[in-house]
Amino acid sequence: MGDKGFAAPFRIICFVSVMVTMPLVRGDLSYSFLEEMKPGSIIGNVAKDLGINLKTLSSRKARVDIEGTRKRYCDINMNTGDLITAERIDRESLCGKKPSCVVKIDLVLENPLELHRVSLHVQDVNDNSPKFKKNLIEMEIRESADRGNRFSIEEAHDADIGQNDVQRYILQKNDNFILSVDNKRVQLVLENSLDREKQKEMNLLLSALDGGSPQKSGTVVIHVTVLDANDNAPVFSQAVYKASLPENSPPGTIVMAVSATDADEGVNGEVTYDFGHVSEENLNIFSIDPKTGEIKITGVIDFEETTLFEISVEAKDGLGLTSYAKVLIDIIDVNDNAPAIYVKSLTNPVPENVSPDTEVGIINVQDRDSEKNCQVRCFIQQNVPFKLVPSIKNYYSLVTTGKLDRELVSDYNITITATDEGSPPLSSSKTVQLSVADINDNPPVFEEQSYSAYVSENNKPGSTLCSVSARDPDWRQNGTVIYSLLPGEVNGASVSSYLSVNGDTGVIHAVRSFDYEQFRSFKVHVMARDNGSPPLSSNVTVSVFISDVNDNSPQILYPAPEGSSFMTELVPKAAHGGSLVSKVIAVDADSGQNAWLSYHIVKATDPGLFTIGLHSGEIRTQRDISESDSMKQNLIVAVKDNGQPSLSATCAMYLLISDNLAEVPELKDLSYDEKNSKLTSYLIIALVSVSTFFLTFIIIILGVRFCRRRKPRLLFDGAVAIPGAYLPPNYADVDGTGTLRSAYNYDAYLTTGSRTSDFKFVSSYNDNTLPADQTLKKSPTEFMDPFEGLETPEEKDSHKPD
Repeated sequence: MGDKGFAAPFRIICFVSVMVTMPLVRGDLSYSFLEEMKPGSIIGNVAKDLGINLKTLSSRKARVDIEGTRKRYCDINMNTGDLITAERIDRESLCGKKPSCVVKIDLVLENPLELHRVSLHVQDVNDNSPKFKKNLIEMEIRESADRGNRFSIEEAHDADIGQNDVQRYILQKNDNFILSVDNKRVQLVLENSLDREKQKEMNLLLSALDGGSPQKSGTVVIHVTVLDANDNAPVFSQAVYKASLPENSPPGTIVMAVSATDADEGVNGEVTYDFGHVSEENLNIFSIDPKTGEIKITGVIDFEETTLFEISVEAKDGLGLTSYAKVLIDIIDVNDNAPAIYVKSLTNPVPENVSPDTEVGIINVQDRDSEKNCQVRCFIQQNVPFKLVPSIKNYYSLVTTGKLDRELVSDYNITITATDEGSPPLSSSKTVQLSVADINDNPPVFEEQSYSAYVSENNKPGSTLCSVSARDPDWRQNGTVIYSLLPGEVNGASVSSYLSVNGDTGVIHAVRSFDYEQFRSFKVHVMARDNGSPPLSSNVTVSVFISDVNDNSPQILYPAPEGSSFMTELVPKAAHGGSLVSKVIAVDADSGQNAWLSYHIVKATDPGLFTIGLHSGEIRTQRDISESDSMKQNLIVAVKDNGQPSLSATCAMYLLISDNLAEVPELKDLSYDEKNSKLTSYLIIALVSVSTFFLTFIIIILGVRFCRRRKPRLLFDGAVAIPGAYLPPNYADVDGTGTLRSAYNYDAYLTTGSRTSDFKFVSSYNDNTLPADQTLKKSPTEFMDPFEGLETPEEKDSHKPD
């Protein structure tokens, strides 16, 4: 069954063909089997004959391809590797009377593409009996016929071939005729003369037997009528007639005309024509004119179905004598079949990361025409990243020519065109739809390079700040984007304690309320990750800017807040209008316009005496000091910011109009309710002062005279300032905002024996500054402390001798 033998010339041709086309063409396989086997019958084991294990046979998608559009006569059992019949095979319908019936099939293996040509030799079985054209043959023979005259009988036909065809004939025993068979020519030979008066007619039984086992036979009855004197049978001009006819010739076309003559005269010489033994198919294709012998086309002639017609033609005279001739009609191929394109294998969808020159499909092109008409060119006209590579015989491999990108083109409609070499050439096209499978080769891409979020301080937790958006051109889960915050710290705390991001939408929410005074901005990093395997991601920076809200009231640094102590400033009696008396210093923890401070006197002992700078906080006299003005001047100053709504703070300022502390009545009457030891301390200090008086007298006199000779300085340049250490740690000195200015300089001194009392002396650094000798700061509960023994510089001058 598995005969792999070849004739020597065929081996040489096959080897050359393999080397030219492709090294994947293997040797041919040849199997012989009987026709009419049941479906599923084993023809041979291709796996064993090819040396392929069953697992490989299945993984390489082994299959059988049959040329043309014929039926699928066989298949492969993937479990056993057997080549089995798919249906009953009738040799006679496939090959007719051809001595050899071979069905060519292709055994195709993929990955890599491999082709094995398999020849199936269908062996004949004796399944057909010999048959005569007619069941009854009418013959008329004149009684005057001479002994030895021969009368032709149409031969019997058997669809089988070889030994199963007709082998011999048997004529039933009779008194007048014997049978003569010569090269399938059957004749009745008149052995004894006929006597019409004895027997007018007779029936002879002729049997045809084949050589099969078991033997089969067919019979025909020959009815002989004895007549008078017709002793010449028709004679054809040729024993064999030959004609050539293009396929697809239209009905009515005359193929040829046969001719026979009869030497007799009258009715005995009139010849009529008819077909001898002809198959039903041929009867539907051809007809013969009984009188002229013209053979015409009555049906469709197709070269791809039949290339040669063999027809028996009968000539019969008026009295029944017959003769036979053979007509051979050769069909000429016409290019009437366009190439047929078959997709034998297709990898669909194709991963987009396949490398160039990857085989994604197998295409088979067939043309039923012959010779030049079946030579086919196959190509792709479109500009697509695919091409056809000739592979084996009439197979093409569909391979990639470059990289695929699903995000650019997700589907391809590949039009394959096949054109033959006929004249005129015929072509056909087939569109192959090929999808590109997505591979996670694109990370998410944010729509912006960075994002900025603006939020007012004191926001509600959970409020939305902004949203980020990233797009991933990949498909399905490869293009699904999930957002998350990258780990990090903001002011020493985890970033997740400040912000959260919605993993699906990218919306960023505040987790807590922000305070502008703690930090004004911070940055976080958001990651967008897809759901591919492995996942791809990208990051973006989100800057969060906190805007200020007016949530801090102004804080007054100087004078000190009311309640713990109060500040007392001395205003010289000689102060002129516009003189700087003091300054209110305030700061605001907010920023921008929320920290723009304005100063207002909301209450004053004498409203028209003092004024305050709207933005500087400087307290100045509006007019000259007069004797009628009260010595004690109290001011209530309000400091307001520029926020919406505006916040404010107030402070009290105590001013004493006096040139020295001694003139203050309250200070003269101060009594100190402490132990006598404190008074003793003051007496000792007084004695030491008197003792050193004479040592410093000359120096003081010279200094006083020198100062008096200079031009009187009526103004002083600055208000009282607070040392730098007095400021809260988070406050900055910003020019023009109503807070501290570096243009003012201050010195602080403590009076002798003051203990809890603080005296502030203002030093003048500008010619426009009035001398202010003392500034008194005292707690209200200790304001009655004695100040005896304290002398101002003026008092020292008054004790000097003239």
